[in-house]
Amino acid sequence: QVQLVESGGGLVQAGGSLRLSCAASRRILSVYNMGWYRQAPGKQRDLVARITLGGSTNYAVSVKGRFTISKDNAENTVYLQMNSLKSEDTAVYYCGADRGYGIDSWGQGTQVTVSS
Repeated sequence: QVQLVESGGGLVQAGGSLRLSCAASRRILSVYNMGWYRQAPGKQRDLVARITLGGSTNYAVSVKGRFTISKDNAENTVYLQMNSLKSEDTAVYYCGADRGYGIDSWGQGTQVTVSS
């Protein structure tokens, strides 16, 4: 199973920026699609952004234009650049790997807290 480790979360003021990283234990970015998901207290885990094997991206409507997902195949790492953060972005952010039919592996999550 693939091990995924997220980092980069923290406390930031509204309007600020954070960059999350998801490091994979082995070379998977040429095999798996990678996504960032988030879960706020009492809510379900939702897709934030996803990048395919070929580099195509898609975003949740609520983050489009503010967040950017990218990957570095050589470093086995996926990034989520988050700009213009809002209080409603507060959640635990998870990295997930899929091959098109459900998530095969999850990371442990990293907390993002945006203060207003």
